[in-house]
Parts: sequence; structure tokens; C-alpha cells
Amino acid sequence: MKILVIGGGGREHAIVKKLKQSKTQTEIFVAPSNAGINEEATSVNIGATDIDGVVNYSRENNIDLVVVTPDDPLVLGMVDALENAGIRAYGPNKAAAIIEGSKIFAKDLMKKYNIPTAGYASFNNHDEAADYIKCHTKFPIVIKADGLALGKGVIIANSKGDALVALKDMMLKNAFGESGQQVVIEDFLTGVEVSVLAFTDGKTIKPMVSSMDHKRAFDGDKGLNTGGMGVVAPNPCYTEEVERKAMERIFWPTLHAMNNEGRKFKGTLYFGLMICDGEPYVIEYNCRFGDPETQVCLPLLEGDLVDIFLSVIEERLEEVPVHNKNASSACVIVASGGYPQNYEKGKEITGLNEVDGIIHAGTALVDGKIVTNGGRVLGVTAVAESLQGAINEAYNKITKINFEDMHYRTDIGKKALEIKEAN
Repeated sequence: MKILVIGGGGREHAIVKKLKQSKTQTEIFVAPSNAGINEEATSVNIGATDIDGVVNYSRENNIDLVVVTPDDPLVLGMVDALENAGIRAYGPNKAAAIIEGSKIFAKDLMKKYNIPTAGYASFNNHDEAADYIKCHTKFPIVIKADGLALGKGVIIANSKGDALVALKDMMLKNAFGESGQQVVIEDFLTGVEVSVLAFTDGKTIKPMVSSMDHKRAFDGDKGLNTGGMGVVAPNPCYTEEVERKAMERIFWPTLHAMNNEGRKFKGTLYFGLMICDGEPYVIEYNCRFGDPETQVCLPLLEGDLVDIFLSVIEERLEEVPVHNKNASSACVIVASGGYPQNYEKGKEITGLNEVDGIIHAGTALVDGKIVTNGGRVLGVTAVAESLQGAINEAYNKITKINFEDMHYRTDIGKKALEIKEAN
């Protein structure tokens, strides 16, 4: 089976590794790939948002399945274009991908269908938004760019002044381009975040293991928001009782809401939750596999990923087993110094041959050497019987890797371990 995976980051590398474990004999192509993926699949020099290029390549090379993983091509309608060309594609169509493509749409959907989330207001005018902030009395508040912003379009403002600066940056200084021309301003929820990725064919929903992401750049949840500096699974706050509530109040209602709106969602639906005093609330939806959550969820997934993808496309997910291993996983992101702001590329990476479980994110092969080629460079992953064991193994692997100005958090999983111990 010829499979084309769209994207060239850590999430895609993890997906490629899992696809290669399928009982189905596969030949895997990846566009645009990275240095690590190139060792396991055939690189295709097509951009992730080049819809015409992907459709033409798939047709000319008899691709059997295209797995569209990044948010941009999904929101732009790549799945629609592939399906219109008679090519099987995994991922939501454009109408369904709006659940991530517009935060205003997502918040309005939750309000309409009584899905628990933080109180909010939305604006397309800077002065009106600023007046709203000036009248606000409870801080912090959360300001979100309406559109896609590489996971960075969320600002937690601790004061009125900070909020007004963030709003000005978004709406007047175009910090996130067109994505910030409309904004959502919402109440700040206090609790523990949980990420849950779920397969759905629009009729059935089957969640993967829960996880705990670490979005801030530095230890102790300090610094700027990033695309994610590490993640552990399972999340100890996601108890059986919380899971039951999430399924009844959030997962199924979201599926039904999208169906009622004529936007059937088929693919991987990401639920970003906040658990407040045992009650789950939605912080955000994503229309695809999370990054770096995928790097810990797929190693714990018991199931054939090719079978799962095909069952979603054919709306027969109910027939296919999806289970999670009784184990723990950890992924620590190794980033370029300066990320998520300014950083240099082209730093040679050494020690990669000494360890396994390395997921390549921002890497390239230059003159026979693997070098840094992005902000988040590597995802160092480990699976063990215990969470402590997985964390220890991941950090042990990092000691063998080196490149100039490499940066990583040293406390990935610390909060999860404290919660487990308290319980």
C-alpha cells in the first residue's frame, strides 16, 4: 500500500514509525519530510500546503492513501481536493476543520450546544475589544487569535496593561498576521490541563491515551508559550470519573454538534481540556494529531494505524479495536536556543546514533551531517512501566545528544509525578 504523509515535523515522524508497524505492507512517502523521516520513508519535495502539488503527485504515483496531518492544509481544504480527485485521504474536510481554523466558531459551537468551556467574548474591532478589557475586573484573562498561529496565538495576560499590549500586538501590529484580526477574550480557568486525541468517523469516537503537555519555554512553566516543550502520558488527572464526564458532556456532544451543523468530522479530533475541581472544560479543539502529544500517544496505542485510518474514512471505526497499553510514555523536546523567538539553524547534531526513540522535528541533512533546521529540533521519547521510569529514560538519552545552544526543560513530567504521589 502506497501511503503519502503530509508534513515534516515530529508528529509526522511518529506517525511514520507507527504506520511501519502495520500488518499491511506499506511504502511510505512524506512531503516535505526531515532528516529523520528520510531514513524511514521516501522524501517528496512538495510543500505541506501545496494542494495542487499533492493531488498531482498522488495521482501520478498511484498513492493509495494520503494522511494529512498539519492544520494549515486541512483548514485550506486539502482533503476535499484529494477526495474530489478520487484519492483516499485521512483527515477532516474543510467544513469540519474550521473547529480549529476559527476559535470564534469553536466557542460559538460550544455555547450553542452547552458544551462546558470558559466564558468569552469575540471581537473584530480593536477599540471595542480594548473597551471590554478596560471594563474587566478579574485577571488573568486569555486572549486568543481567531485563526491558526502555529500554537502560539494564545496570550495569558496577568493585568489590564498586559492584556491591552497583547491585544494591540495581535490586532494592530499583526503579530499573527490575518489570524489575529479577530480575537476571542475569555475567562482564565484554573486547574490542570489534559490533552486527549480521539479517532472519529463522525459516528463513533475512540480516544487514545490522555496526556499532559508543557507549553511554556522554561522550567516551572515560565517564559513564552511554545508549540510544546514536552509531554507525558497518561495524565494522572484524567481519572475514570473525569473520563466519563468528558465523554458524556464534551466528546459525544461535540460530535453531535458538528453533525447537526452539517460538518461531519472524520479524522483525529484533539480535545484540549482543563480539569477544574474534577470537572472537565474545553480550552480548545484541534482538527488533527497534536504535537508533541502524538509522540507519546502512538507508542502506547495498541492497534493497526493503517486499519484505523481506513476505518475512519469508510465510517466503520466501530469495527476496529483501539486500545492503549498499560504503560507510560514521556517525550522531552530538545529545541534551538532562543526558541520560540529568534534562533539559528544549521547546528550539527551529534550522538543520535547512540540512542533510540528519537523523533526528528526540525532537522535537515547537509553535506552528510544532520543539522538543526527549526525551533523544536528533536523529541526524545521513552516508554516504561512507570511514568518515573519513562521520564528517567528520556532524560538519560538526552545526555548523549549535543548541538550548539541546545535547550530543553528539565522538569517535564514533574507536575504529573506530584499529582500521582498526592493521590
